[in-house]
Amino acid sequence: MAISFTNCTLCPHRCSVNREQGELGFCRLNAGLHIANISLHKGEEPIDGSENGVCNVFFSHCNLRCVYCQNYQISQPQTVIPNEVTDYETAVGQIISILRKNVDFLGFVSPTSHIPHMLRIIELVHEQGFFPKIIYNTNAYEMVETLQQLEPVVDIYLPDFKYADDEIGKQLSGIQNYSKIAISAIKEMYRQKKSQIKDENPALIIRHLVLPNHVENSLATLKMIAKECSTDVFVSLMSQYFPVYKAMGIKKINRAITTTEYNRVLDVLDELGFERGWTQLLESNDYYQPDFTKENPFE
Repeated sequence: MAISFTNCTLCPHRCSVNREQGELGFCRLNAGLHIANISLHKGEEPIDGSENGVCNVFFSHCNLRCVYCQNYQISQPQTVIPNEVTDYETAVGQIISILRKNVDFLGFVSPTSHIPHMLRIIELVHEQGFFPKIIYNTNAYEMVETLQQLEPVVDIYLPDFKYADDEIGKQLSGIQNYSKIAISAIKEMYRQKKSQIKDENPALIIRHLVLPNHVENSLATLKMIAKECSTDVFVSLMSQYFPVYKAMGIKKINRAITTTEYNRVLDVLDELGFERGWTQLLESNDYYQPDFTKENPFE
C-alpha cells in the first residue's frame, strides 16, 4: 500500500480521492501542507522524565468528528486558522528552533491524514543534523497497513483509545466501527513496540479520556486493552474532560466528570493489573484548554 495523496487510503475511511487534484474526502484536506501550530508542549505525560517537553506539530483537520474535541478550532475549523504553516522551510525552521532548547522529542498530533508531510518533515529535520525521537499522537482510527509502514520511523505511539462501545463512537465522534478499528491499530502498535516497553521507555502509551455519564464505556475500554493487548502497556487515564464546542449543548456530556466517576474507573484500572502510566487530578481540566489563536495554545 502506497502512502500518498493521489488515491488516499491513509485512514479507514478509504476515501480514494485524489487530493493532489484538490479532491476532498472525509478530512476535507487537499494535498497541501496544513500545520495549525508548532509549539513546545509539556503534555499530559512526562514522556522523557524531564521538564523539557515535546516539540509538537499540530496538524489541522481530523478524520473524526468529536463533538467535545478540545482542539476543535483546528480539528474541525469553521474559519481560517491563524498562523497556519503551509511550507516546509517555515515548519522545519520552527521545529529546529524548539529542538535547540534541549528538546529531544518531536511529536505529530493528528498526523493520519498528513503522513506524507510528516515523513518529509522528519527527513528535512534529519538533514539539518537533528534526530529527535518521534511521537505519533493519534485518535487510534488508523489503518494497520499504514502503521506497518511507519514502524521504522515512530519511536513512541500515543493513541487515544476513546470507545469500546461503537454506538457511543457514532453519537459523539460520527464514526462507525471505531472500537474494532482502534483496537486492531493499537494491537499493531503493541506488536511493534512490546519488546521496547520498559519503565524508562514508554514506547506505547494508551490514553483514555473519561467522559461524564459514560463510566461503563471507560471500564469496557480498559478491559478491552487488557484482553486484546496487555496490562504491561502504559495507560494515561485522563480526567481533564471539559465541555467545549458542540458538547455544551448535549445534556449527557455538558459537565465535567465527578470524583465518583473517576474513582470508579481508577478502581478497575487497579483491579485489571495496570501498573504503568499516569492519572490526573480532577482540577486538571482547568489547564488543558488550548486556544489555537495564540502562538502557544497552552500558555
